[in-house]
Amino acid sequence: MTETMELIKVDQIYELINSSYDQRIIPKAAGFRWNARKKRWWTDDLVKAQRLSEFAKGPAKAALTRADNVHRAAVAASAATSSEVDLPCPVGQEYLPYQRGGIAYALDRKSTLIGDEMGLGKTIQALGVVNATPKAKRVLIICPASLRLNWEREAKKWLVNKDLSIGIAQGKDWPATDVVIINYDILTKHKGRVHGRTWDVLIVDEAHYLKNPKAQRTKQVFGDYAYKTKTWNVSPLKAKRRLLLTGTPIVNRPIELWGLINYLAPDEFDNFFRYAKRYADAHYNGWAWDFSGAQNLEELQEKLRSLVMVRRLKADVLPDLPPKRRQVIELPANGAKGKVRAEQAAWADQEERLTGLKIAIELAKISQDPSDYDKAVAALSEGALIAFAEMSKLRHETALAKVPYVIDHVADAAEGGKVIVFAHHIDVVAQIVEGLEDRGVKTVSLTGKDPMDARQAAVDSFQGDDEVKVFVGNIKAAGVGITLTAASHVVFAELDWVPANLSQAEDRAHRIGQTNNVLIQHLVLEGSLDQQIASQIVTKQAVIDQALDNEIDLDAEDRKVPLIPTADNSVSDIVKSEVDKWEDRKQQRDDISPDQQDAIHGCLKILAGLCDGASSRDDMGFNGVDTNFGHSLARQPILTPKQSFFGRKIIAKYHRQLPSELLTTALNNGGSK
Repeated sequence: MTETMELIKVDQIYELINSSYDQRIIPKAAGFRWNARKKRWWTDDLVKAQRLSEFAKGPAKAALTRADNVHRAAVAASAATSSEVDLPCPVGQEYLPYQRGGIAYALDRKSTLIGDEMGLGKTIQALGVVNATPKAKRVLIICPASLRLNWEREAKKWLVNKDLSIGIAQGKDWPATDVVIINYDILTKHKGRVHGRTWDVLIVDEAHYLKNPKAQRTKQVFGDYAYKTKTWNVSPLKAKRRLLLTGTPIVNRPIELWGLINYLAPDEFDNFFRYAKRYADAHYNGWAWDFSGAQNLEELQEKLRSLVMVRRLKADVLPDLPPKRRQVIELPANGAKGKVRAEQAAWADQEERLTGLKIAIELAKISQDPSDYDKAVAALSEGALIAFAEMSKLRHETALAKVPYVIDHVADAAEGGKVIVFAHHIDVVAQIVEGLEDRGVKTVSLTGKDPMDARQAAVDSFQGDDEVKVFVGNIKAAGVGITLTAASHVVFAELDWVPANLSQAEDRAHRIGQTNNVLIQHLVLEGSLDQQIASQIVTKQAVIDQALDNEIDLDAEDRKVPLIPTADNSVSDIVKSEVDKWEDRKQQRDDISPDQQDAIHGCLKILAGLCDGASSRDDMGFNGVDTNFGHSLARQPILTPKQSFFGRKIIAKYHRQLPSELLTTALNNGGSK
């Protein structure tokens, strides 16, 4: 290629000319797609087109400039802390400035994800959108069962049109009202009524409940599409305006967002695999797809904010809200030492078992029988379920053993003010309540088994009765949608694997109306599994923060593809260089000579002879996961090229334990490392 590539605009599509598929390094890095018929790289994505904007000329340049201005305004609006838009509001009530900004953002769109941090009044903003939609006569509100009464109360308080009747669907009963409130669990019972009309406004609260595409509640909202027959088994809910509400759009990883954003912006997010590859690092290893990764998170956040998501943090819009403080309190095991030791031993056993199953998968990848991989994956899935069940049982027993220490801690804390306590298990909740009551500490509780009116009564009692000192609830039922600002002290008697669940729960206290610093304490027994969980939570939360909340710099240099040259230079040499490097690496991977195979096999046998079977690094022979894998390769009568490739990776890690002459032959390609 002798000409510099050029970016042109054709209708709504940006196309690269003077660039072939072989010169794909730059356009692929930018996220462009290849049109085999036109033999051009293209995109309809503004963010991706902007990466190659320096190659744009004429109409494309002007279009990108205009679109960029619109894009920047939308990103800014998603974080707006106020708005001058005239909004109807009930007499005696007033929206906070940032709530006005959120309502204005949603009114500019047919579909919106209100993703404000917990405690910023997403309910009020959603009802504000209804108020500002004059023709809204049919409103459907979907929420967890525990929040139905709260939604009814807030709707009566905040809706301007007092002629709108409000009712709650319960069991098989469907209210003949304008505004219908229904919980997720009974959607299928009323699917005919839910799907039988086009709603003026649809509000889905705690929308992260819909992250599992296989769940019935997800299918009833987002629909269930059969790709083989290209028909809908269940149609998506029809609404003129769609509002999804959640303070935790991503619970663990970016792939969980797909259902939400595909429903809100189907034209933009129209291809699952394209999204998964771009943002979830989806890859096929030859046997199965892996969607557990995360990448290009700043780009994802930018697209969300420009298209569908309004999100503000309490630190940005409530500067007077007192901060949170977190503590990990290690409780002495004492009488629970036996439970902790049993937990530790079981954890080690399960780790060893799962490690062996993972090794079996790696061995199956290089097996000559393709069915070996399927068998290994099935064994790992079954093993993971067994391990989870076993560890859940032991964690439950450890939690019960911890209860007396929790009671002591909470009873002491309650002398200084009200306390909120969260746990997983209902019997743990019950024992904590019983122990506190025995100590003369007046306590209320909320679990998933409590009827709707009892749940609201517990909240009202804790908030309004000075004699009630402690609120105890399980994380799933009491950790969403309720306000517990009467307390500024939150205690977790048990931890959760999912950071979003902890954040949701602690923000029952840290929200509008709180006037004191909020102290959050995680009670863990010394040496227990909870300490392991804490470190994993930190890692998960870092991914979530990057995708949703890290500051976006629209002018940052790293938004450009690093390989893009200046406009004065030809891209040809750079592309060719990168392609050559890629081809070299592929060649090295594929071309392992018979002499190398023999040398690699010899190195593996030496390492196997040195190995003492250690499960951790000991600088002798194999260690960790490599132990079983390396031994298995060493026992092979002869290595295949594929097995040799994996074996070479292993021996490179332990090269100091191997003879130099043999190692040189094993690791060199054509005489060079």
